[in-house]
Amino acid sequence: MGNPEERDTDPEESRASSERPSPPEDPSPAPQEDLNLRVTELEDRWRRAAADLDNARKRAARDLALAQDAERARAASVFLPVVDGLQDAVTYAEQVDEGLAEGVGSIREHAVAALERLGYPRIDDVEVPFDPRVHEVVSVVDRGDLPPRTVAAVARLGFGTPERLLRPAGVVVTASEE
Repeated sequence: MGNPEERDTDPEESRASSERPSPPEDPSPAPQEDLNLRVTELEDRWRRAAADLDNARKRAARDLALAQDAERARAASVFLPVVDGLQDAVTYAEQVDEGLAEGVGSIREHAVAALERLGYPRIDDVEVPFDPRVHEVVSVVDRGDLPPRTVAAVARLGFGTPERLLRPAGVVVTASEE
């Protein structure tokens, strides 16, 4: 008791202070690296999911466009016999009554215009080179006034383009030189 330094130091206190855990030292860089790796992994997964979603959206749009084109072609192809029947009616009506032929011809033109609005323009050009992508030969003629392999007449209307053909035009072509 005589020594003030001894009085301030209690053996119980010194034992308790030595048993207390020391405050944590600076956190090691390992947890921060783990977090960075996790963030990088999650960002990668997010980007992949976003890319997959974008690809699925594009695929769905492409599939929809293909389905619409197929349905448009199906509907237009069902309409082809109507156009052919109207052409036959015009041919007959020309022999019977000119007024009737004009009326049926007008209806036929409306039907052809409907096919054109569906995206299938008519193929009826004459005196053009034969194109197997849009023409189908129904007859061959010898004509000296046209070059060889030229469309001389259209026997049956065709509809479409070389890329989207509904029906090739049935054509009469000039004979090739041999």
